[in-house]
Amino acid sequence: MATLFMSSLLIASPAAAHDFSVGDIAVGHPWSRLAPANAPVIGGYLTLTNTGSQPDTLVGGSATIAERVEIHEMRIEDGVARMRPLPAGQEIAPGATVELQPGGTHLMFINPERAFSEGERFEVTLEFANAGEVAVEFVVQRNPGGNAGQEDEHGGHAP
Repeated sequence: MATLFMSSLLIASPAAAHDFSVGDIAVGHPWSRLAPANAPVIGGYLTLTNTGSQPDTLVGGSATIAERVEIHEMRIEDGVARMRPLPAGQEIAPGATVELQPGGTHLMFINPERAFSEGERFEVTLEFANAGEVAVEFVVQRNPGGNAGQEDEHGGHAP
């Protein structure tokens, strides 16, 4: 009689049309802003929900479309927008939802291989400290509620 044995196998599956999950983490609607040609960075946004009883942390990611993927935080301090990387990642408390959004914590795709058109999709692998890795698909969208001259808050940011 044959015995099946599975050890630490992480299965990532689409939860809905544009939602993904791995372990106790649900990833909702990954999207990227339409960026100008030759932009040195592109912002990435999504929601992360921890359905488990233990905290988890988004610690990084990778993408074939960019040199590297970083987690950044943007804050207004004394009336000045300041951006800084979060090398320790973004924690998601048990039962909490964290939004990575324009003007706050977000992903940054450093040195993208090319400009992307509205509606295009690209794959990014997200890495969580406990849940492991999950491949998600980002869709390129215009700046919701913004104007054409401000498609990406990172337009003048050097990597």
